[in-house]
Amino acid sequence: MNQPLLGVRGLTKQFPLKGGLFSGHAGSIHAVSGVDFHIDRGETLGLVGESGCGKSTTGRCVLRLIEPTSGEIKFEGKDVRALHAGELRNLRRDIQIIFQDPYASLNPRMSVAAIVGEALIIHKLTTTRRQFEERVVSLLETVGLQADHLSRHPHEFSGGQRQRIGIARALAVEPKLIICDEPVSALDVSIQAQVINLLEDLQQKFGLAYLFIAHDLSVVEHISRRVAVMYLGCIVETASARELYTSPLHPYTEALLSAVPIPDPKVKRQRVRLRGEVPSPTHPPSGCHFHTRCPIAQFPLCKSEKPALKQSSDGHWVACHFR
Repeated sequence: MNQPLLGVRGLTKQFPLKGGLFSGHAGSIHAVSGVDFHIDRGETLGLVGESGCGKSTTGRCVLRLIEPTSGEIKFEGKDVRALHAGELRNLRRDIQIIFQDPYASLNPRMSVAAIVGEALIIHKLTTTRRQFEERVVSLLETVGLQADHLSRHPHEFSGGQRQRIGIARALAVEPKLIICDEPVSALDVSIQAQVINLLEDLQQKFGLAYLFIAHDLSVVEHISRRVAVMYLGCIVETASARELYTSPLHPYTEALLSAVPIPDPKVKRQRVRLRGEVPSPTHPPSGCHFHTRCPIAQFPLCKSEKPALKQSSDGHWVACHFR
């Protein structure tokens, strides 16, 4: 088999909690717990789940914006966790990130030329002022903006335009993988479609791979080749997008899909309602993390044993004792 572009095994991230009179260690937030996945060259892996399940933390650990607690991250066979500062800077030419909030991710004091061209200066990708300006103009035109936007500042743009600036910034260093951290969740629905179409066009043009993080399954369906479903820090199901949406196996995936609106009023979908609330990541349930809300849980098995992610069919993996 060909080596994947990105391979993640056993990724874990815990954030320490401080408390008490002397602000000592009072516990940990289990944000990511033993996550495994891979991304091939030129493909899109959708990572979905409720808010707070660890999706964004996973993406930032891959890029080492957050240091993982344990686990293995390999990019093109290189151990990302073993890289020193200089090597990490080179890695970030190959892996870029598009942030969720286009209003918070752009420096309001910088012009568009400075924002998009900053990486060109850091990585010394242009040698003259003319080359710099030509490259920045080319990047802006690639994402649907114009050359006369160079001297403007972020407050002069709409949310969709700001996200295009963020995309241009990510493209500046010609990356191989882009981590899309909920890139359309803060945008209007009509603008979401435009940005998704732009990302698909850029993927075709430049051969990009995406880790597309989202909580909206209807968005992920259109852009992803494979989808991984995350619950309380764990991946509970992975499959091709078509198979996941037509034949979900995990009860949590079934519940998520049942909540997706169907535009055809003649089509009725049975709603799966989960009991209770999402448990705290500070004290996750023993055994299967989902057993406190699962409609098919059986005790004591589900409470005492954590199900392994096992293969149900070709390319379809599920972490459930009964599926």
